Amino acid sequence: MRKLINTLFVLSEDVYLSLEGENVVLLRGSEMAGRYPLHTLESILCFSYKGASPALMGKCVHDGKNLAFFTPHGRFLARVSGPCGGNILLRRAQYRLADDVTASCALARDLILGKLYNCRWVLERATRDHPMRVDVAALKEASEQIRQLLPEVAACSSLETLRGLEGKGAACYFNVAGQLILQNKDIFSFNGRNRRPPLDPMNALLSFLYTLLANDCAAALEGVGLDSQAGVLHRDRPGRSSLALDLMEELRPVLADRLALTLINSRKLGLKDFQYQPSGAVFLNDGGRKTVLTAWQERKREELTHPYLREKLPWGLVPHIQALLLARFLRGDLDGYPPFFWK
Repeated sequence: MRKLINTLFVLSEDVYLSLEGENVVLLRGSEMAGRYPLHTLESILCFSYKGASPALMGKCVHDGKNLAFFTPHGRFLARVSGPCGGNILLRRAQYRLADDVTASCALARDLILGKLYNCRWVLERATRDHPMRVDVAALKEASEQIRQLLPEVAACSSLETLRGLEGKGAACYFNVAGQLILQNKDIFSFNGRNRRPPLDPMNALLSFLYTLLANDCAAALEGVGLDSQAGVLHRDRPGRSSLALDLMEELRPVLADRLALTLINSRKLGLKDFQYQPSGAVFLNDGGRKTVLTAWQERKREELTHPYLREKLPWGLVPHIQALLLARFLRGDLDGYPPFFWK
């Protein structure tokens, strides 16, 4: 159990939530695992299969508290909210921002700043951790090119220009990303990003991890009452979780890309984990997907200090924290959206 920014995260799979007076009580069997005054909470995000009592759900509805349920792996299941709760006001604020090109650009700018900053530090960390095994000069040059883009991104006032700057930064990053592959270079050679379909094992792995991250971001947004389909940088398209794609931009390098490199460099994935199709497409096979999913859940349990909150929390909660911060920004509780800056 973790309480962060007036939100209770119930992470234990075997905990049942009930109501006692004005308190939410967490029960493990017949034993109390925690007790929190309900009036101190804005939201309860529950990752337990045990669920919650009807009395607690009714109290949350009555008091306008957000109560959302996820699987232990983070897939969104359902949300309980009252008719007078803040969700409709929050979503109206979201839609107004999405319809305002200038406001959309300001939020998208923060997200891309986070992405490029994190891309840069993935490269910088490689030069620090493996100076004898990577082309330090090439990585430093790419890092500097990305650094020079940051002021332009921060001053950008056009979505089209912002997309161009993001594309330049991504090109700088992916042009040298192959340097970070230290094992099985014959299998995982990487000469840039390709997709729909991926044409080599590294791109197949990245595409699968990006899908997992997008699903987690969509679940996080739905959990705080936002519409995961109404984006800012990624504009509306039927069936696409555009805001989830926006939110995941700053998390791609640090959650997905670094895990891909870990799996390759620790030799947990090899040629046997991929299937090659006659069309040239390459995908993870069942065994490969199982290996990646296991590593994904393990990575989400690892802890870090959140750069904005300055609190220790599991990596798996980062999308949920960023979604909460985004909701607070849209409600006017924060002057701006705090990007996730990893270092």
